[in-house]
Amino acid sequence: MKKSLVVTLFAGTFSLLAGTTMAATGGFTGPDSTEQVSVSQALEMKDDSQVRLSGVITESLGDEKYRFQDDSGSMIVEIDNEDWGEVKATPDTPVTLWGEIDKDWNETELDVHRVELAP
Repeated sequence: MKKSLVVTLFAGTFSLLAGTTMAATGGFTGPDSTEQVSVSQALEMKDDSQVRLSGVITESLGDEKYRFQDDSGSMIVEIDNEDWGEVKATPDTPVTLWGEIDKDWNETELDVHRVELAP
């Protein structure tokens, strides 16, 4: 009796943990309204525009800020540590950044929400 109770409790706990893990990795995959743009286009867009940029991160500027570059130019991007996911990048690694334009009175940055390896 004790063995079956322990096995039942263990199995229930395991399924709860497995369900939590599976839920954390789910989400929608499909079309969205995020616009693929170049750096030069992004620098001209209005505040809070949702964009997607492809290029390389050329250097770390500290405090979660990086210089990002594509063929049209470069801009500062802010990537919070948790938004890197499993991506590890060097200046030679093509990446796609998903985020929103953040305009202050004298500068434009990209507040990154997701980083992916570029196809």
